[in-house]
Amino acid sequence: MWVADMDFPTAPAIREALERRVAHGVFGYATVPDAWYDSILNWWRDRHGVSWKREWLIFVTGVVPAISSCVRRLTVPAENVVVQPPVYNIFYNSIRNNGRNVLESPLVIQDGAYTIDWDDLESKLALPQTRMMILCNPHNPVGKLWSRETLGRIGALCAKYHVMVLSDEIHCDLTDPGKAYFPFSAASPECLNNSVTCIAPTKAFNIAGLQTACVVIPDPDLRHKVWRALNNDEVAEPNAFAVDAAVAAFTSGGEWLDALRGYLYENKRTVADFLAAHLPQIRLTPSDATYLLWLDCRAVSGDSVRLAERLRALTGLYLSDGAQYGTGGDGFLRLNIACPHSTLTDGLSRLSAGIRIILQEGTAGSR
Repeated sequence: MWVADMDFPTAPAIREALERRVAHGVFGYATVPDAWYDSILNWWRDRHGVSWKREWLIFVTGVVPAISSCVRRLTVPAENVVVQPPVYNIFYNSIRNNGRNVLESPLVIQDGAYTIDWDDLESKLALPQTRMMILCNPHNPVGKLWSRETLGRIGALCAKYHVMVLSDEIHCDLTDPGKAYFPFSAASPECLNNSVTCIAPTKAFNIAGLQTACVVIPDPDLRHKVWRALNNDEVAEPNAFAVDAAVAAFTSGGEWLDALRGYLYENKRTVADFLAAHLPQIRLTPSDATYLLWLDCRAVSGDSVRLAERLRALTGLYLSDGAQYGTGGDGFLRLNIACPHSTLTDGLSRLSAGIRIILQEGTAGSR
């Protein structure tokens, strides 16, 4: 219950589209047709209430390849890239593997929920070596939906200090029922003209292995730079199945997705009820999006690496240790609930059994 994909088969409309593509029998080079652009524009207009333009969209094989390409093209070695930990650990790889500096502006917990330390964030953005900020919207792993006001304030600060924003919005369609995400680029004109947004159907429809994503870049000069970067890195051409899957998801997957969101929300309620009844030592971080829950285990152990290892050895339950998500992550575990209810209850039973043994043995203390 660790890596961020789902146990559920993808939507029937996507499987049917792929079956038709297989039946065609020819799997040579593929192009990006008008249907791909239309499906994305219509989905974001109808689902999220924003109007994008066709020329803003560029196909890319994945969000992570896009992030790495943008880091290489839009910054130079030894410049700073700001992140907000605890945050998706691969951001660190994309920055460090390309010779740039990770500059953390940690989120802070207030009344059990995460928020931004605005003074700290501004101080990091104001540094002359800071060139980019990678935003996670919604935020993985804490499940935070950033408000329009918050996004606009981030955009104003980044514009003030000439810092470009790279917004990873791959989890945007996985909100709780009744909750809506707001795209960074729609928060203000400053956000619109100073951002690269990464989107994909892969998380919401469980098709990450098909390698299909998109970057949205309104500013033409910035878009040209990123287009060159993606093509130089050879990540701007689709495989034989990537386009068909994305078009099917965004044109025919809405009803399936809404049913999934309802199921995931019930799983969240199950976790909350179970922890309250059986594991009061573990606190569930409030979450409005994603199928990844952030468990505060500091009352059990401050060493999340050791805690995760011990739980796996004792029970076979594999969770993500919080330490890998940067400052503020140690003492937390990330739990993937995108699974059948029976699997979830089995996992929770294993978690409870393991924690009881660990508390009795004292085998997961602080480092």
